[in-house]
Amino acid sequence: MKDNLAIIALESFQEQGIKINSTLCKWRESENYLIPCKCPRFSSGEAKGMISESVRDKDLYIMVDVCNNSLRYKMDGEMNRMSPDDHYQDLKRIIVACNGNAARITVVMPFMYEGRQHRKVTRESLDCAIMLKELEFLGVNRVVTFDAHDPRIANVVPLIGLENVSPALQFTQGFLTEYEDIQIDKDHLMFIAPDEGATERVVFLASVYGVNIGMFYKRRDYSNIVDGTNPIIAHDFCGGDLNGMDAIVVDDMIASGGSIIDVCKQIKSRGARRVFIFSTFGLFSSGFEKLDKAYEEGLFDRIFTTNLVYQKKELLEKEYYCSINMNRYIAAIIDNLNKNESMQALVKPEKRIKEMIASYLKQ
Repeated sequence: MKDNLAIIALESFQEQGIKINSTLCKWRESENYLIPCKCPRFSSGEAKGMISESVRDKDLYIMVDVCNNSLRYKMDGEMNRMSPDDHYQDLKRIIVACNGNAARITVVMPFMYEGRQHRKVTRESLDCAIMLKELEFLGVNRVVTFDAHDPRIANVVPLIGLENVSPALQFTQGFLTEYEDIQIDKDHLMFIAPDEGATERVVFLASVYGVNIGMFYKRRDYSNIVDGTNPIIAHDFCGGDLNGMDAIVVDDMIASGGSIIDVCKQIKSRGARRVFIFSTFGLFSSGFEKLDKAYEEGLFDRIFTTNLVYQKKELLEKEYYCSINMNRYIAAIIDNLNKNESMQALVKPEKRIKEMIASYLKQ
């Protein structure tokens, strides 16, 4: 059978794309699957998508990081930083540049574009749904994302595949590798959701680990909007006794870090021994000053986030930070999909996590 795999990594995901391609080539004893692309811009700021090779009859995987704010382009003689909107437009340009000739197109978008704008509360746009409908119109057959803010957004496009992958296995690997003294039982460990939206993630992990959960409820001021959202008035805790326990706070993203710090402060005030943070996407959009101060005050012990989005160099140098590498897992996902094999074990890796915990407890 002819190997019809092809990969395009936009500039925002190029570094990871090269490593993912290298892994796949090693597994399959091939030379290269990566097709170069570029999106040159005119002085007005307009752009076009270009690919350097034919993708006719290829099973094509296009990878993009819409959160990579390290890239810039020149417009009217000045440098502009690329926003999620710019990255999404470039993705569409590359899809269109394929001229409809690929046998199948899968978009690998780890952070789902406009994923936080997934539902209507008042007279407002529904950006994530529009994005998915646009990709469907452009001929995309499948979207692979990680830890979607609300997995129910898949209902918008029931006729194309939307794989929402959990990075729980990699967090477990990183956590148990870094710490050799974790007691995994109901008396010493608890998973905590910082808000009601994170409950599903926490329930999954707590079930696999065999421990209890706690949850914070965000009380918001719905009469005001600050920076696009209703400000949080307070975090109220629902859960058991935390005295002397290790607590793991699990969320899909850290943006400014304000909410997660408040949650950690409350957990420590309830007598928790150590506080760890698992967050799929570390955006750190307000810098690190608040987090540095919180760490110095002993409010948390370690932050684990993935390399699925751009990581600032300053972040990688932080004593309290641990990066979770997802390149090999993305390669495994592409390999599985290309071979038309089941994705269940990769999307929800419950069995492998249990095996890892069992091995850890025997040590």
